[in-house]
Amino acid sequence: MKVHFFGGAGTVTGSKYLVETASTSVLIDCGMFQGLKFLRELNREPLPYLPENIDFVIITHGHLDHCGWLPVLVRDGFKGKIFCTEPTKEIIKIILLDSAKIQEEEAERANKEHFSKHDQATALYTVADAEAVFPHLRVIEPNLDVKISDEVYFNFFYASHILGACSVNLVAEGKTLVFSGDIGQDDDVLLFPPKKPKQADYVFLESTYGNRLHPSNNTLLEIETIINNSFNRGGNVVIPSFAVERVQTVMYLLWQLQKEERLPKMPFIIDTPMGIDVIQLFLEFGKWHKLSLEECQEMCQMFTLISDYKDTIAAIYDERPKVVIAASGMITGGRVLSYLERYIGKPETTVLLVGYQAEGTRGRKLLEGAKEIKMYGKYYPVEANVILVEGLSAHGDQKDLLNWLSELENTPQKVFLVHGENEAADELRHQIKEHYNFECMVPYLGQVVEI
Repeated sequence: MKVHFFGGAGTVTGSKYLVETASTSVLIDCGMFQGLKFLRELNREPLPYLPENIDFVIITHGHLDHCGWLPVLVRDGFKGKIFCTEPTKEIIKIILLDSAKIQEEEAERANKEHFSKHDQATALYTVADAEAVFPHLRVIEPNLDVKISDEVYFNFFYASHILGACSVNLVAEGKTLVFSGDIGQDDDVLLFPPKKPKQADYVFLESTYGNRLHPSNNTLLEIETIINNSFNRGGNVVIPSFAVERVQTVMYLLWQLQKEERLPKMPFIIDTPMGIDVIQLFLEFGKWHKLSLEECQEMCQMFTLISDYKDTIAAIYDERPKVVIAASGMITGGRVLSYLERYIGKPETTVLLVGYQAEGTRGRKLLEGAKEIKMYGKYYPVEANVILVEGLSAHGDQKDLLNWLSELENTPQKVFLVHGENEAADELRHQIKEHYNFECMVPYLGQVVEI
């Protein structure tokens, strides 16, 4: 049996792990690369394994870096089933359509304004390509064994992180392979704690925050202080946010502050059609999170929800101080760019980062103190205050990741540390060795391992 690391190795994006047995090939996740240019360019490269020869795909959750390459896989010849949970199926539909629409619009704008280096800019995939994925999707309930061949079966178990996210137990040729997907924090404000694996011969563990601990700061107090300071300066707070789960988490915290009368009277805007669609999924899939239907409805009443781009323009030119939550979380695209084009050069503006910022993204550059950022072919000077609130990450930190391994009843033959930059993965390797004495390996992109 072989495992191919086609993505999510040495980087936090592009997760793709192919398990090849004597009779079956199963792809765990099919994510898009984001961030550094050489990684983004990999999205245009053919998979080093013919898609038509892949029998099944299992998706851990609906973030773009775990499902965003599915339209290319299907377009290039994949004909099998794609297994996921019910919330993940709905999120995949939302996120792929949004991704395709953004790519088409950006290609059109690049050709119109001539800022592409290519003679003709093209989208990685179209809305039609995204829609071609949907007939392949098959819903699987957690904790249900699904046989996909005579010698291979799998089940999902709850991972927290985002709505519908699950880890995967894959049993093949008598060996148990556990793929963590992305693991949420043990004390997430909206989601339940992740379930822990009991048995594993091989573990494929994410390591996004493998070298960090989330601060023990009072997150509510941090957000309260940031918003009030910005309001007193007459500035706007722009929150680039992942539309899936993070928008809803930020909404929840702002709602808590408003209920305690700790925020000024000002507009609170959600400007992400995809995020608004996901809010509806929170109403629909109540068993996956902590909030009641009544709490969800009351929370939503605090916000102005914007879908039409004409309303976006009106909000941008509204002179009143306001809080705007807009996708995308790492500022790689989406409507947040429209707000930043106008506000990034104003010293009274605050850009509030609320999640992991991958290498090469605008969010990472801002976090590292960039004096200017490039948007739509133009450079904009950065005068805004850029602040990261680390406690809002949907990823578990080093302590959470170590804890996730704590209930294993056997010693795995190997733990592969994936979905992390090399420094984070290597530090987690040392910690796992110290705590459990498990053998660990940090695979590299494109590596093939026999197990």
